[in-house]
Amino acid sequence: MVEAVSIDFDDHGASEEQLLLSDTNTADRSWRLNFDGFQLSSEQKEKPCRGIHSCLGVLKEEDNVAEYYQQQVEMLEGFNEMDALADHGSLPGMSKEEREKLAKSETAAIRISNVANMILFAAKIYASVRSGSLAIIASTLDSLLDLLSGFILWFTAFSMKTRNPYKYPIGKNRMQPLGILVFASVMATLGLQIILESVRTLLSNDLDFNLTKEQELWVVGIMVYVTLVKLVLVIYCRSFTNEIVKAYAQDHFFDVITNVIGLIAALLANYVSDWMDPVGAIILAIYTIRTWSLTVLENVNSLVGKSASPEYLQKVTYLCWNHHKAIRHIDTVRAYTFGSHYFVEVDIVLPAKMPLQEAHDIGESLQEKLELLPDIERAFVHLDYEFSHKPEHTQAHL
Repeated sequence: MVEAVSIDFDDHGASEEQLLLSDTNTADRSWRLNFDGFQLSSEQKEKPCRGIHSCLGVLKEEDNVAEYYQQQVEMLEGFNEMDALADHGSLPGMSKEEREKLAKSETAAIRISNVANMILFAAKIYASVRSGSLAIIASTLDSLLDLLSGFILWFTAFSMKTRNPYKYPIGKNRMQPLGILVFASVMATLGLQIILESVRTLLSNDLDFNLTKEQELWVVGIMVYVTLVKLVLVIYCRSFTNEIVKAYAQDHFFDVITNVIGLIAALLANYVSDWMDPVGAIILAIYTIRTWSLTVLENVNSLVGKSASPEYLQKVTYLCWNHHKAIRHIDTVRAYTFGSHYFVEVDIVLPAKMPLQEAHDIGESLQEKLELLPDIERAFVHLDYEFSHKPEHTQAHL
């Protein structure tokens, strides 16, 4: 059996635009899949509004129907994007100048977050010293880890941009989930330490928590100010799609929760009972472990090569089929995580007697189209002349 050809593309003198548009400007497009008959109205493009019950995880029958139609709208929008890529060699979206402007905004968001973390950490150290509250101290230690996480995320972003094609021929995109994974592990370790210290305090007879009016005023003022600043940073960082900036947003949101719980626990311990302070610290620790354990699981999936969603594979298959009239079959389409992006493997079937040069150009232009998709790090296009053989790399999946 003849093995599938793995394309190792080189330059044959044709321009990139000619390759991308090699067969899309012909008059006959009857062979292409298209959804031109399905037009989306402005009402259909709007996301369905839901009541408070959906926030509680309870979906009514009309919500299920609305969700179904929303999925269909998103599918058609995805196919329209693939049509634009097939016809024009580019996705509808931002220009190069707009992308550069967005990159500068993302860098500014990271720097603002780091400066805010340093200032707020200093303020919370003062609040911890004035109050002596375990819950406030737990929240302050979390702010210390904010600085550590900021350094880790900055380092991973810097490492990803510093390319070395000889040492790292496929780039260092997996540095991003790896950095988040390391930080999440540190956060979980901190949570265990706080639980141990709080339990020790609860079991001892040294429970005497009392704040003067001046101490209470300082603690409340500082914690409320820190919480409001963090809330503004949550809203600001969530406006970006960059994964590192979104990690900062998650970190800021976590701070809002810990600051509120820490302040409430300190006030309850001052006015109701002393044991509420270490209990509040334990609640913060459990929340820390749970939050970052979920983060660990999410980033482990991106490192081990989890398959893309069926909806994403639909878009890739649609693009491949509409790429060129000569494509007879699509044998295999795979997309799996490689860090924060996907690696894609596509096997297409071309006529057995097609000249090598023509087959090469079809495969190369398809590879370039796939790599124009923002979620794809690298695409591999394999050419074959039949599809009745076993799937390629069968032994690797046994």
